[in-house]
Amino acid sequence: MVDVSAFAGRLAKNYKHYSKWARRNGLDAWRLYDRDVPQFPLIIDLYGERIHLQEYHTGWQIEDADYQAWIAAVQQAICEVTGVPLWHISLKTRRRQKGESQYEKTGRDGEDFIVEEQGQRFWVNLDAYLDTGLFLDHRNTRRRVREEAAGKRFLNLFAYTGSFTCYAASGGAVSSETVDLSNTYQAWSRRNFELNGLDLAKHVLVRDDAFQYLEDAWVAGKQFDLIVMDPPSFSNSKKMMDELDVQRDQLKLVDGAMRLLAPDGVLYFSNNLRSFTLDERLVADYAVRDISAQSVPEDFRNKKIHQCWRITHRA
Repeated sequence: MVDVSAFAGRLAKNYKHYSKWARRNGLDAWRLYDRDVPQFPLIIDLYGERIHLQEYHTGWQIEDADYQAWIAAVQQAICEVTGVPLWHISLKTRRRQKGESQYEKTGRDGEDFIVEEQGQRFWVNLDAYLDTGLFLDHRNTRRRVREEAAGKRFLNLFAYTGSFTCYAASGGAVSSETVDLSNTYQAWSRRNFELNGLDLAKHVLVRDDAFQYLEDAWVAGKQFDLIVMDPPSFSNSKKMMDELDVQRDQLKLVDGAMRLLAPDGVLYFSNNLRSFTLDERLVADYAVRDISAQSVPEDFRNKKIHQCWRITHRA
């Protein structure tokens, strides 16, 4: 018999605390377990009445039969603690991501369904892709954008499924452009926009390479009051003009965004590269404040899940 008592105990403790917290904060989707017990390298997110279970690859060697018994015991513990049935648990193995791997299809169709978050609604799918359609770690920053968006022109770069734009529009943004190179995620954004009642004449979807967009928007004289830029750590998509490395390319990205930012505007720049360091030249040229301590949500034990900066022009 597999002993998962340490895991089950921590899971139950977390569930008791965070389920109440989530209800108070209007969250259908939240992190239940964040690799709390080293012998159980799992991340467990609850989406409504379903579970997104990610097993992180550790390199441990284990016989197939032993592994199957272990993962079955883990899933049984999850069912007992949360009440979610086994067939509503989506299991994935996460390995180190390279290139476009975060956008890869899993080979399964899964089912699209809606979750609510702080008054907004989003389509998610726990099976079709490695990621679900909603990055839970940016929940606090999305709320911040909504609180600051009234009367603003908003730009969302590397937009994924457009959740930041939904928040900005809800907060009163007068217009927005939502930029992503993926047809799949532009279509997903459109569905989220429609779900949240956005006026598609004011909130425009732009399928483009971010580097190219920054150049073209500057030439066109576009200006924005509020910008969010959350690039992947690395991408070598054949659709892009150039390979993207966020550590190497941060000056090009931030400078490009700041050229479009109104004199009293705000840029939120974020990424999830653990080893990332902000270039000192950016700190010298702009007013930069690290808000990572506030942007990582309470339900994330890993406080280094991302880094986030609030950047403005110097007075």
